[in-house]
Amino acid sequence: MSTEKIDGVSVSTQASVYFDGKCVSHGITFPDGTKKSVGVVLPATLTFNTGAPEVMECVAGGCEYRLAGSDAWQASGPGDSFSIPGNSSFDIRVTEAYHYICHFG
Repeated sequence: MSTEKIDGVSVSTQASVYFDGKCVSHGITFPDGTKKSVGVVLPATLTFNTGAPEVMECVAGGCEYRLAGSDAWQASGPGDSFSIPGNSSFDIRVTEAYHYICHFG
């Protein structure tokens, strides 16, 4: 089951825009200081780099992803998530808008 609503958070009103608008997200902060981002990736094939470990949760749409060092593309749809190690990268292939929550950890 995918997350449909997040209550009790503060939202950064300025969007983070990447790849000429192919990815747009907003940062959210929970009362305990936990940070996440919510956003959308539009149709494209992109490479993202990570600092901290991340978990990408699909809330709508879908994508295929490939972790650094792997040749295998894997599908992710609503309710699915995948983990990326810190100081790494992943490729993402989107054919329909991919709506996500990025959990930093």
